[in-house]
Amino acid sequence: MSETSLAPDDLILPLFFSATKDEPHPVATMPGVSQLPVSHAARVGREVTELGLGGVILFGLPATKDSHGSGACDPEGPVPRAIAAMKEASPDLLVITDVCVDEYTDHGHCGILRKTSHGVEVDNDATLDVLAESALCHARAGADIVAPSDMMDGRVAAIRDALDDEGYEGTAILSYSVKYASSFYGPFRDAADCAPKCGDRAGYQMDPANGREALREARLDEEEGADMLMVKPGLPYLDVVARVRQATTLPLGVYNVSGEYAMLKAAAAAGMLDERRAVLEALTSFRRAGADFILTYHALDAARWLGA
Repeated sequence: MSETSLAPDDLILPLFFSATKDEPHPVATMPGVSQLPVSHAARVGREVTELGLGGVILFGLPATKDSHGSGACDPEGPVPRAIAAMKEASPDLLVITDVCVDEYTDHGHCGILRKTSHGVEVDNDATLDVLAESALCHARAGADIVAPSDMMDGRVAAIRDALDDEGYEGTAILSYSVKYASSFYGPFRDAADCAPKCGDRAGYQMDPANGREALREARLDEEEGADMLMVKPGLPYLDVVARVRQATTLPLGVYNVSGEYAMLKAAAAAGMLDERRAVLEALTSFRRAGADFILTYHALDAARWLGA
């Protein structure tokens, strides 16, 4: 009699690949999550395939960073190398890549900074070129989908034009269309080593108080050529997921972010709740709200529970 279904192939597993690690390095604030060496990519790809997950999304930790995030466009960087290894080991695995420069900049922001008479701000238009080149780098390595998460205006159109011009018309774009300036990203910034060194991201991410703006952001990305849309975070924004679902016919994802993951892990470790039941309930709530797929660090555990 259940109205909503949840299956392993609804789930996308986020992974962090490091250019400098030789062994998995556990993330203290995210139990069960590690920064991985690229040498582990093939094994993880096979595991994900065997469990029947919908795919993976890759984040990179470069060996060095600079003010322009040039490592995001390095064909020998951790993400392109991990894509190639995963595709060789599991050709049918769906590989998504995060397209942003925050992991690659020495200042930790999602765009290139410029000095103005009022101080320092993100240069939206200058960032678009880097994002487009990064997306091309991932497409050349074999990524099926590129996912811009930076919240720069016009980035979907810039990436689509760049991909099409080089013959990657079949590479899809999953846009982080509705991404809030949330306090629930803290553990992720430990995992990706990308906390801003100054200021915050409220200038280009959305105000948590805004709902109507979400519909405008989603519509603009759809008009620019996005193939899929996403809402981030998840649990505090189920109403937004439902509203965006009603406003678009595109596939819709939701990101069950690091802070949400860490809270359930901490509560379960303290004996406050049953981890399996709580996680599956939370994931089901995303599907009930209208999400077609879920990016979640619970993916491996959830797939095992669902298959038990």
